[in-house]
Amino acid sequence: MEFVASILDLYLVFVITYFIAVNITYTIFLVVSYKEILSHMRHNLFSNYRLLVQSELTPTISILAPAFNEETTVIESVKSLLKLSYGTYEVVVINDGSRDNTLQRLITEFGMFKSRRIYEPLIRARDVKGIYRSNLPEYRNLVVVDKENGGKADALNVGINIAQFEYVCCIDADSLLEADALQKVVKPFLEDDTVIAVGGIVRIANGCNVVNGRVVDVGLSRRWIPVFQVVEYFRAFLSGRMFWHGYNGLLIISGAFGLFKRSAVIEAGGYKPDTVGEDMELVTRLHRMKREKREPYRIAFVPDPVCWTEVPESLRVLARQRNRWHRGLLDTMLIHRALLLNARYGVVGLAAMPYFVMVELLGPLFEFFGYFVVLFLLVLGALNVQMAILFFVVALFYGVMYSVGAVLLEEISFQRYPNPRDLATLISFGILENFGYRQMTVWWRVKAFWDYFRGAHAWGAMQRKGFAGAKARMSA
Repeated sequence: MEFVASILDLYLVFVITYFIAVNITYTIFLVVSYKEILSHMRHNLFSNYRLLVQSELTPTISILAPAFNEETTVIESVKSLLKLSYGTYEVVVINDGSRDNTLQRLITEFGMFKSRRIYEPLIRARDVKGIYRSNLPEYRNLVVVDKENGGKADALNVGINIAQFEYVCCIDADSLLEADALQKVVKPFLEDDTVIAVGGIVRIANGCNVVNGRVVDVGLSRRWIPVFQVVEYFRAFLSGRMFWHGYNGLLIISGAFGLFKRSAVIEAGGYKPDTVGEDMELVTRLHRMKREKREPYRIAFVPDPVCWTEVPESLRVLARQRNRWHRGLLDTMLIHRALLLNARYGVVGLAAMPYFVMVELLGPLFEFFGYFVVLFLLVLGALNVQMAILFFVVALFYGVMYSVGAVLLEEISFQRYPNPRDLATLISFGILENFGYRQMTVWWRVKAFWDYFRGAHAWGAMQRKGFAGAKARMSA
């Protein structure tokens, strides 16, 4: 029994050392991300986006919005997309075999008719049932595609096939883009012809006041679950993705908002339909393709073109979402395991892949079994109290430092939450999430390993309330 206790003590030492190493990594992330954001803001301080919209040289864009059972939000979302401040663009809504009234609502609201347009499947995908255009002149840049159900990746592949323009902007049909989002996300392509993909930031609409498809007043939800997610999104976008952008090691562009060079995506074979992490897998494959061909390229992140989205408000739905995200991460790491620690792939193989494997993928396992070991040693009566206290202190600091740092990074840079109470609430939640909420997310991600290896492929539907109901505010 003493031997077992010694082994478990060694594991605690490993976990504490691991947490300290991760804390150092996160501190570096915050510092570098802050510098990158300042550099971005200085670089764009005098940018004239109006000239960008009016110029004949402005790239043309096809916005692809897959929709599956989105009747609650699809009309408002499409209307907001049709009002974007940009030059030449089209909106392609792909109805992925919805079982509700998504298609009929689109046909009725926008005066759609079935066209005779020829469909050319450059990327393999499920069959297309019909391509619809509008009779109304104000909606001439709207295309609705009705297809057999095949999942989000398959729907995006159909959208890429249908797209008429040189760049494709992939978003969720339940998301809202700010009016100038396309202007800002396309700018890196104009400045560097090696750029093949750009991601924008995704922010949470729950609790915001949405009028005519536009967020007019930013606030926090009265419900605690979306507020925790605001903090998580700050960590993921303003710190994590901003850091990897600086070193061309960005492995993920959110499926809710990303702009791609269409030719590069077609060259890579489009989205992989048999994974639930299609957004990360495609970006990782683009890195791999370009490095294997030894072609210059960049995959960038821009922190200010904003996409607003509705997030889960119940633990049951959130658990399914986080489980799916982690299964997608695991799948991508296994598919592209040849990149790991492979110098041929530069910063992607030697830094980004090891980080995503050791911190993002395996971190929940290390933390979960750390809690388990402490409890087991307590039951055995062999708990080293000093070691246990050190474990919890380091684990707490590990969570609080990065969360609060990300909130402060938001306040220093973009100040999207002007109400001081909202800022105080976010800092409080950055601390409070370490007392129960984070442990729940750790369990959901640990469970994802079991679900993945037993062959679970469920996407996990989320019941949308619609942006009209996104006005609930955090109570004082």
